[in-house]
Amino acid sequence: MRGALSHEAERRSAPTGAGPVGRVLGGPWLLAGQDGRLTAYVHTEDALLRWTEEAVGGPRWSGPDTFPAKDLTHLTVVQGPNRYAHLIGRRVRPKADARSAVDIVCATQFQTGRPVTEWRSLGNPFKDIDRSEQVGAPAAAVADGGALYVCVPTAWGGAALRREDKHGQWEAWKELDVAGVTDRPSLAATAAGLVEVLVPTRVAALHLHQGSQGGAMVRGYDAGVIPLPGSATALETAPGRMTHYLTDVRGAGVVAFRAGNWPMPLGGTPGDGRTAALRATVDGFDCTLLALRGTDGVVRLGACPAEEERGGMWWTDTGTDCAGDPSLALDGHGRAVVAAVGTDGCLVLARQTDGPGLTLSDWRRI
Repeated sequence: MRGALSHEAERRSAPTGAGPVGRVLGGPWLLAGQDGRLTAYVHTEDALLRWTEEAVGGPRWSGPDTFPAKDLTHLTVVQGPNRYAHLIGRRVRPKADARSAVDIVCATQFQTGRPVTEWRSLGNPFKDIDRSEQVGAPAAAVADGGALYVCVPTAWGGAALRREDKHGQWEAWKELDVAGVTDRPSLAATAAGLVEVLVPTRVAALHLHQGSQGGAMVRGYDAGVIPLPGSATALETAPGRMTHYLTDVRGAGVVAFRAGNWPMPLGGTPGDGRTAALRATVDGFDCTLLALRGTDGVVRLGACPAEEERGGMWWTDTGTDCAGDPSLALDGHGRAVVAAVGTDGCLVLARQTDGPGLTLSDWRRI
């Protein structure tokens, strides 16, 4: 891989497309369906917006389609090997006594461009109103056989997990062996279907994992770095091995952590959002790509050969400001695509081209 990244946009105006999406609460999330077409999701007040590629590799998109998301304060979208898109949210509904009923809900989109199912409640780890109101934003992952795992931070610094069994039946909520939790955990599943959880706390990032498919979550090696809440993500960088990327609150920038290894500082001058991670081919090399919103609000991309972070992560500004967290995905032709909501409220994306290094097209408004 060449030592420099390049970008063709450099703050050029994006082509005219759809208008502003309104106040963004989460996203975008960018996923590839079974047919290779990409779908982009953005969570706004009371709605989920969805755009769909009209053909594999673009450039035309349909949408936005609008799906009700009333009373959802937080939302995340995850995908498993079957390419179903799972939407998991935190719902808050006012009660007559001025308190709030809080529960976790989920919905599913089974095929590209098809409708999303009705929201289904997964309940709350607590029946006590004081504790149930303090349940935080959910994180999720899809394990072997399509089993969905959902994890939430709970009252007084805990975390709880609920999951489907191998028959698709939901098990009860279970408290994890953690304390001092500051925000939603980061969940991911390996290609073999084993789930890992990285939990941000006030003193470290706590690592839990499964020893077997469907097994219990057990404590593993903890990372001696304090994660910025909401910054962590995970990527399978080798068969069965996850690398967790997070922002160090003490100013070391993005940090890479693999179980049993010391955290590796990568720089990147991240802002207060989540780092997106993707494996892609660059100059014929298997590489890790990272995308984040920098402290200046500009989308930044980083790249290095897979699991060779110690050799240095090459960072570049893409020239485009964003209002939230950027997202990464591979399109149906194996090209990296980065999407973001611009500061003007419009959804934009850039796509990897055939140029040397990691060369991106102009940003396009969709």
